[in-house]
Amino acid sequence: MSYLDNIRTFVRVYELGSMSAAGRDLRISPAVTSARISQLESYLGVRLFQRTTRNLTATEQGRAFYPGACGVLEAVTAAEAEVASLTERPRGDLFVAAPLGIGRRLVAPEVPGFLATYSEITLRLRLTDRRVDLPGEGLDLAFFLGEPEDSTLRIRKIAECRRVLCASPDYVAARGMPRTGTDLVSDRHNCLNLRFPGATEFQWRLLTAEGPERFAVSGRMECDDGDVLTEWALAGEGVVLKPVFEVADHLAAGRLLPVATDTPPLPVQLACLFTHRRHQDPKTRIFMDYMSDRLARSVAQAEADAAAAL
Repeated sequence: MSYLDNIRTFVRVYELGSMSAAGRDLRISPAVTSARISQLESYLGVRLFQRTTRNLTATEQGRAFYPGACGVLEAVTAAEAEVASLTERPRGDLFVAAPLGIGRRLVAPEVPGFLATYSEITLRLRLTDRRVDLPGEGLDLAFFLGEPEDSTLRIRKIAECRRVLCASPDYVAARGMPRTGTDLVSDRHNCLNLRFPGATEFQWRLLTAEGPERFAVSGRMECDDGDVLTEWALAGEGVVLKPVFEVADHLAAGRLLPVATDTPPLPVQLACLFTHRRHQDPKTRIFMDYMSDRLARSVAQAEADAAAAL
């Protein structure tokens, strides 16, 4: 398998533009990464990359080799998938991403049960609230809330998630109860925003008497971790926009109160994003089937519990 390992390493170095980044992604040392590229270059009799102390760029030969190298890996993956589907024993690595709130509350608790059922699968779970690049990061699939920007990817819908604008009782006592989105954009209120590199200008889409409307809310506190925003809201620092399943316990206990209820936020889609090629892999399909059913039930239960408490 050493030649395939060398090709796999070349593809990740080419895509990430860095030996060290590729090594981290493949969980091998920089020395092993460099050695694999050198072995491949020696075998092919060409330089695949130009290396300097600051930069690494693909040569003309490297650029020409990349499409074929990807084809080799895809062919091997497809062949392994066919064998796995015939033996009904899916195996191999799964690399999955999810937003922090979804990952911590919904996905991570289900992983041990999945791996206990499918003992020949290993799983890497990356939790981040930033947007991810499935092909560029080597991901098999990614859970997300909202609408994806990349129309070339496939989507599996899991659930429609209700959202809520909420704040702590102390915040409402100090600032007053906002009734509408117009109240939220006034100087009186502080809105807690989720921001990360590459994020577009943030607006909250709320349902008014005239239909959906975007409100350009602002505040003095922003973070790229949605759970930090929840903690700030609990501490009385501002108003936060959240899926109900993330704050259901706080709503039920009265630690957070629904606000601006005259203009509620529109629901958001919980879904799974994957490439067409990944969907052919039995372990990817099985994982999506396993998680989709359980995540949909968890979301529905959390929303029912919150509705009963309110």
